[in-house]
Amino acid sequence: MSENRRSQAITQGVQRTPNRAMLRAVGFGDHDFVKPIVGIANGFSTITPCNMGLGDLAQQAEAGVRQAGGMPQLFGTITISDGISMGTEGMKYSLVSREVIADSIETVCNGQSLDGVIAIGGCDKNMPGAMIAMARMNIPAIFVYGGTIKPGHYDGQDLTVVSAFEAVGEYSAGKITAEDLLAVERHACPGAGSCGGMYTANTMSSAFEAMGMSLMYSSTMAAEDAEKAHSSEQSAIVLVEAIRRQILPRQILTRKALENAIAVIMAVGGSTNSVLHLLAIANAIGVELKIDDFEAIRRRVPVLCNLKPSGRYVATDFHQVGGVPQVMKMLLKQGLIHGDALTITGQTIAELLTAIPETPRTGQDVIRPFDQPLYAQGHLGILKGNLATEGAVAKLTGIKHRQITGPARVFESEEDCLQAILDKRIQAGDVVVVRYEGPKGGPGMREMLAPTSAIIGAGLGDAVGLITDGRFSGGTYGMVVGHVAPEAAVGGTIALVEEGDSITIDADQNLLQLNVPDAELIRRRQAWRPRQPNYTRGVLGKYAKLVSSSSQGAVTDLELFGPTD
Repeated sequence: MSENRRSQAITQGVQRTPNRAMLRAVGFGDHDFVKPIVGIANGFSTITPCNMGLGDLAQQAEAGVRQAGGMPQLFGTITISDGISMGTEGMKYSLVSREVIADSIETVCNGQSLDGVIAIGGCDKNMPGAMIAMARMNIPAIFVYGGTIKPGHYDGQDLTVVSAFEAVGEYSAGKITAEDLLAVERHACPGAGSCGGMYTANTMSSAFEAMGMSLMYSSTMAAEDAEKAHSSEQSAIVLVEAIRRQILPRQILTRKALENAIAVIMAVGGSTNSVLHLLAIANAIGVELKIDDFEAIRRRVPVLCNLKPSGRYVATDFHQVGGVPQVMKMLLKQGLIHGDALTITGQTIAELLTAIPETPRTGQDVIRPFDQPLYAQGHLGILKGNLATEGAVAKLTGIKHRQITGPARVFESEEDCLQAILDKRIQAGDVVVVRYEGPKGGPGMREMLAPTSAIIGAGLGDAVGLITDGRFSGGTYGMVVGHVAPEAAVGGTIALVEEGDSITIDADQNLLQLNVPDAELIRRRQAWRPRQPNYTRGVLGKYAKLVSSSSQGAVTDLELFGPTD
């Protein structure tokens, strides 16, 4: 038990007697009250393959806590599946669930005066949700990733869940048969684990490892492999020692740690969602981090890993050739990460990387040598212009053309946009605009995986641009720009775009521009009126009222209180 919590208990004296009686009912004996009490928060559910294995990992963590001399307390958190809700109204709850998860972990840990917490998560939102909670509470904490799914196989190809979305576009374009479409669906997801490419879950697990909040190598293990269960137990043992030594998140989640995470995300070709989540984590811990910092690091760090969605390989391939530690050692050698950043083990990043070779092994193409990168600069570009004065996020890998100027095709929702693509009403050279899907406007900032995958499947990935105030799945690639801020719902310029307007996306100039005279934009702005919110009650209504801009991480406490001191 930490000194602060121990002193609190002693001060309360006999008032604690009823509390001890309650704990005896759940298995505490006389000798257990002097042990650190460790929460094990996990998002186990059978709703999604990402989280179906978390119950077993929680049991492994429980055994590790007991072995290390702690007293475990298990509790659950909610979760939803992005992949299942994608393209539906239910997807509006996805980003919202991040805040619900963070709030729930904070509530349990502080409400029960826990001495530390292990968070076990396996999908896009329970991961950053857990980290936001850890940052807020500042009690010793460690994150255990549920693990990646193994690839599916069909017709000689490795499959992921994104393969199913792209197959819809291919079928619509007449490129595959109905039988092929069904076969891809049947084989894409063969078992437990998170989506298998460098999509959002694997991106965030890699970031947490880079930040020192997870054990080395743990971020790329397969959910169904024995090493994942062992890693969960070891994580618990490490956490109990961190409680004894009082190694706290605010010592680990520093500006240097966040910069390390961004550098690794760029090197592995990670998800656009990482920008949103790292901004939110920085806000929770009280570290100044701006959207422009991502662009500065992008210009220094090359893409070293040939991973899906825009590359060839999946996370299990990445793990087999050295995973995140190998990439970090390469970046450390070049002075691109901070080796003196602390980790939950009590060692620094540089100390943990001592035995890792400075160059990747030969005979593989998953991790490229530093002087032979997949791309010379990072892939997550921050674009600005009159369409995004606060910034927007573009994924710049996997595209042949980095500039497009074309007529706007304007849609007020994801569903309308998808239907137009499937009906072949979108042509090469168009710039698709999907608006009122932002944090407030949706609300919830839905991911546009269905439209972007349909564009790829139709063979238009290099010929059609798409911009939105919503988000993109980690599986998205192509000439796409998300997180456009300010969003349409608050009167951002994206709300003023009219059908046929000329729009320029220029990744080389970091430009997102509506090519309309200023005088005309002034006229349109004066005529614009905010829409009635889609939801006024319940969790979506509360979220829409409280949520900040995507350029600030789409957090729900910034506007109320300002950034944490």
